[in-house]
Amino acid sequence: MLEFLGRGDRTCDGVTRRSVLRVGALALGGLTLPGLLQMRARGAQPATGSRKSVILIWQAGGPSHIDMYDLKPNAPTEVRGEFKPISTNVPGIQISEQLPHQAKIFDKLSVVRSAFHTNAGHGMGSQWMQTGYQATIEVNDNLFPSTGSIVAKMKGANDPGLPAYVNLPRQVSFGKAAYLGASYNPFSPDASPNEASFQVRNLKLPQRVDASRLEHRKQLLHDLDTIRRDIDTKGDLEGLDTFYRDGLEMVTNTKAQQAFDVNKEPVRLRDRYGRNDLGQCCLLARRLVEAGVTFVTVQAGGGWDTHSNNFTELKRRLLPQFDMAVAGLVEDLHDRGLQNDVLVMAMGEFGRTPKINKDAGRDHWPGAMSVLYAGGGLKMGQAVGTTNALAEYPTSKPYTPGCVLSTMYHTLGIDHKHVFHDDAQRPLSILSEGEPIRELVG
Repeated sequence: MLEFLGRGDRTCDGVTRRSVLRVGALALGGLTLPGLLQMRARGAQPATGSRKSVILIWQAGGPSHIDMYDLKPNAPTEVRGEFKPISTNVPGIQISEQLPHQAKIFDKLSVVRSAFHTNAGHGMGSQWMQTGYQATIEVNDNLFPSTGSIVAKMKGANDPGLPAYVNLPRQVSFGKAAYLGASYNPFSPDASPNEASFQVRNLKLPQRVDASRLEHRKQLLHDLDTIRRDIDTKGDLEGLDTFYRDGLEMVTNTKAQQAFDVNKEPVRLRDRYGRNDLGQCCLLARRLVEAGVTFVTVQAGGGWDTHSNNFTELKRRLLPQFDMAVAGLVEDLHDRGLQNDVLVMAMGEFGRTPKINKDAGRDHWPGAMSVLYAGGGLKMGQAVGTTNALAEYPTSKPYTPGCVLSTMYHTLGIDHKHVFHDDAQRPLSILSEGEPIRELVG
């Protein structure tokens, strides 16, 4: 079975983002269509020669900025909450006691404390932060292309045997290509590398299809193409040769299979990232960008929508896993000399309310949020911007979603003012507003 979209995640709005369209299996052993199309995208848009890449850790639901990077120890009890600030290895910068691993390497990190926007809906906030465009209605699919899709379009893969854009462990909500076309949707294994039985879905031929039979099927496709060209009077089949060729290439070469084989990593390194979905996805993301994938979005486990038991959820699971995974990833990139080539970002769709609610939780709050950066040639060891005494809104250096994302495009050498045309042939720039964050890019 070929799937257009993978499984999604659920938030407090009750919407489950799931696949809605499936088609019957092709004679290619069931390779997922996003994988086929992504390989076609790679073929249509060759890499520029730069090995720059991005790993985006997406904290779906909205992480609590006031409990992570922007603590307010002098605020009233109903605002400051349970966590205390600790010093980092950068003098004058403090973060949450629940992030001790990151505190030790903060000279390799920078946090923007003064990011903000104005929409408190999960769908609209996610669309804004992942595309740079504000949606005017609550939706559960992309109206505008995701950053990963734009990177796939503009740069292609850093290695021709790999997809340009990958989601881990499965399709991330609002991570698709919209009017750029399905060929720029992400490839996703739809399985967690933390599972002992982890295997990338359909990267292998079924046992019943050996290489010789595949060659026969390739010849059959060639013969069918001859017939289709005769009957295709509208040009609807244009480009299918490339589609099939790239799909066959992906299932018959070993490059992609080796890149996804996280079991090749040493046990101690896997432990350093954390033996959980987030930690192992971050490790796999490092393998993929090192091999030649240009953009990887990692779903940070979900569960950041902490309307109740905020502090229990954060300290028991969310922050220990996030802290360990980010620190493991950043240190691993430095150990491999990749810190200037790979940009790591971590963010969600908004922050959380400064005031704690009756259920010991925090609600949606787009007025202030924190965005973490590491590497990519940016200036590290900084806490950029400030918020007021209750962490409600920026008091200095306010930065919009366009600023957050244009900083990422800057590291990849992509002009964020480049213009595409949507399905109605309207000109739309990659970003509608914003400039790279000065303190980071210099």
